[in-house]
Amino acid sequence: MLRIIELSQARELITRKTIRLAEAEQVVAPILEQVRKRGDDALFEYARKFDNLQTNHVRVHDVDFTAAAQRIHPTFTPAMELAAANIREYARMQMPQETSVTLADGRRLGQVVRPLESMGAYIPAGRYPLPSTLLMTVIPAQVAGVKTICIACPHPSSEILVACDYLNAKKNVFRMGGAQAIAAMAFGTATVPKVDRIVGPGNIYVSAAKKLLAGEVGIDFVAGPTEIVIIAAEGDPRHIAADMLAQAEHDTEASAILLTTSRSLAESVVREVSRQLESLSTSAVASEAIRKNSAVIIVPSMEAAAEASNQLAPEHLSIHDASLLPMIQHAGSIFIGPSSPEAAGDYASGPNHVLPTAGAARLRGGLSTADFVKVISVQELTPKALATLATSITTLARAEGLEAHARSIEVRL
Repeated sequence: MLRIIELSQARELITRKTIRLAEAEQVVAPILEQVRKRGDDALFEYARKFDNLQTNHVRVHDVDFTAAAQRIHPTFTPAMELAAANIREYARMQMPQETSVTLADGRRLGQVVRPLESMGAYIPAGRYPLPSTLLMTVIPAQVAGVKTICIACPHPSSEILVACDYLNAKKNVFRMGGAQAIAAMAFGTATVPKVDRIVGPGNIYVSAAKKLLAGEVGIDFVAGPTEIVIIAAEGDPRHIAADMLAQAEHDTEASAILLTTSRSLAESVVREVSRQLESLSTSAVASEAIRKNSAVIIVPSMEAAAEASNQLAPEHLSIHDASLLPMIQHAGSIFIGPSSPEAAGDYASGPNHVLPTAGAARLRGGLSTADFVKVISVQELTPKALATLATSITTLARAEGLEAHARSIEVRL
């Protein structure tokens, strides 16, 4: 079921597929416009139609959080608390710092850091409700100092609601999904606050809505199906197969690729994938993703593997040999060594699991605290410093035909 192919045969897999959003954009554009024009009326209409909303409101109330706390398994809370602590610790490490320096010529230069006023987190809850995504989206915003946090989830599980409560983020939690949820947070309605940035993964309609509204509201990125690349010359086939299936079970469009110089390892991994699929509860999804979008690719060298990975710019990259790290230019998140499975990053090791897909890792890394702040430059010049710069400024200004710029300097001298 899992193919073994040579690198020369892998062009279709290595050449980054574009996300086909055009059709989805045509579907969601009218929804966005209706929510813009009609606010709550349109939001509730679409929530009933697409999310099977049974009430006359979308806000989650205190009684729902109380009931959720009584339904969860007792092991969930300590697991969540450990994961949240590690995510918060890492988010603090990412926080941009305010700086200031006074230079010898009289220029005082620096930067201040200011949080966004508000953010919206989209939490999927279709086949797999994801409380981990709630932690990954809300905690960095809290570390950044964002005051208003909105959470959109079409069918919040008990675990998601308990996580909201634990994070003190239950004030603005809404049962809404799809394009209508993105529109409500982007435009604001009588019920849903308007936010500055919307983050979090979702289906193709959520991605299309975010793409169409980018600029009107900040977004993280337009996400496609999840993906992993593993580079290994040797290793335990059971571990590698398990990592590939862990990614494949997300979605039938997910991709899992092993790049290796070893044909014997390739053959062992293929056997392991088939064996592990037999007992996997999510095998229907995983097997299709393995068949359609996944492969073991035989490469002539580890350098060739790194080059192929850089061309793909994968969301997740697992390298079993740390010496490959200097060769890696593009990846959403990197996992080094056989004891660093991608699933650890999905939940509890600390770095964020909201990551760029579909080649967007060529442009940026994963969601971080920096996504929720503005780094604002600050400058203060002494009269001496301005005089030192005057000739340079006025010459450049007049070269551009901007006389008033030049005069604004000269009037001070």
